Amino acid sequence: MNTTRHKAVIADSRELTVLGDETVDLVVTSPPYPMIHMWDGLFSTMSPEIKGALEAEHGDAAFELMHQELDKAWKEIFRVAKEGAVVCINVGDATRTIGGKFQLYSNHARIISSFKKIGFDTLPLILWRKQTNAPNKFMGSGMLPGGAYVTLEHEYILIFRKNNKRLFTDTSAKEKRMKSSYFWEERNSWFSDVWDLKGVNQKLGGKELRSRSAAYPFELSYRLINMYSVKNDVVLDPFLGTGTTLFSSVASERNSIGVELDAGFRDFIFNNLRKIEKMSVARLHKRYNDHMNFIKEYISKKGPTKYTNSNHGFPVVTKQETNIELNVVNSLHRDQDQIIVRYLPIEEIGIRNEIQLDLFGSSI
Repeated sequence: MNTTRHKAVIADSRELTVLGDETVDLVVTSPPYPMIHMWDGLFSTMSPEIKGALEAEHGDAAFELMHQELDKAWKEIFRVAKEGAVVCINVGDATRTIGGKFQLYSNHARIISSFKKIGFDTLPLILWRKQTNAPNKFMGSGMLPGGAYVTLEHEYILIFRKNNKRLFTDTSAKEKRMKSSYFWEERNSWFSDVWDLKGVNQKLGGKELRSRSAAYPFELSYRLINMYSVKNDVVLDPFLGTGTTLFSSVASERNSIGVELDAGFRDFIFNNLRKIEKMSVARLHKRYNDHMNFIKEYISKKGPTKYTNSNHGFPVVTKQETNIELNVVNSLHRDQDQIIVRYLPIEEIGIRNEIQLDLFGSSI
C-alpha cells in the first residue's frame, strides 16, 4: 500500500527555513500578482517603499519593488530545488491606470528575467486561456479607434528547470517513472501550449480568505504534477493559499509541502479533508474512464492496439504506457500538522461513476 504525506506550513516563502537544500522535486505555484489591486495591501506590508510608490502613483517603481520581494522567494526555490527539478509558475499580467496613465505591467516577462538571473533554464511556456462568459472583448473607448485596448483573457504557466534534465539511472527510479507515465492521449492534450480551462469558483466561506486568494483550478496543477514529477516525489507550493496544489498532489500520489503566511488557509484545508478525498477519487476515476472511452474509439477506427497495460489489463497505444499504475485514495487523515494518505489499486475500490466530475473547475 503506497503512502504519501502532505504538510501545510505557516511561514514566509522568502525564507524557506523549513526546507533543506535540494529537497524538492517539483514546484507548482501562483504568487500574488504585482500591480493587481487586491495584492497592494500584502505587498505594502512587505516594504514601506512599495506603499510609498503606490501612494505617489509611481507605477513602474511600485511594479519593480513588488517583484524584488518575489525575487527573494525565487532564490529560495532555487536553493531547495534538486538538480533537474522543474518549477511551474502560474501568473497573469496586470493592466492598470496609475498616475493618470493606463499601461500593461508584464509580470510574466519580469519573472522570466529573474529566473534567468538566478540560474534557472527557461522551458516552453503554456498559455492558460481562461474560459469566460463575458461579452465585452475590449477596454477603453468602445467602438472609437485610437483609445481602446484588448482584454487579457489568458494567464501564463511559466516553466523552468534547475540545470540539466533529471536522470533516472537505477532500476528502482526507472520502475517508478514507468508507473507514473501518462497516457498517449493525455500527452497529446497536456503538452499543447494552450490550455482552455475554467477559472475557479472559490467557495471559501469567509470574506477575508476570499480577498487573499487567487487559486487556479485543480486540473491545472494536476496536469503539471503528472507531467513533471513521478510518484512519491516532493511537490512544493510556496504560496499555498486554498491548497489546490496539495489536493492535486494527493490525487497524483506525490508528497507535498505548502507554505502560506495566513494560518486561516491551513485551517480551511484541514477542515475539508473529506472534500479533498472526493476530488482525488473522482479525478482518478475520470482519468480511467477517459482512457477507456478513448481506447474504444481508437479501436473502432484503427483496430486493436499493440500493447496492454500489465497492471490493469486495459489496452494502451504505446509500450511506455504498459506499466502505468492507477491507485486511488483508500484513507486520508490528519496527523498533527500533516495529512497522511494511503492508496489501493483502482480495481480494489471500484469505479464509482456517481461521483460528480465537475469539481475540477473549482479549488475545493
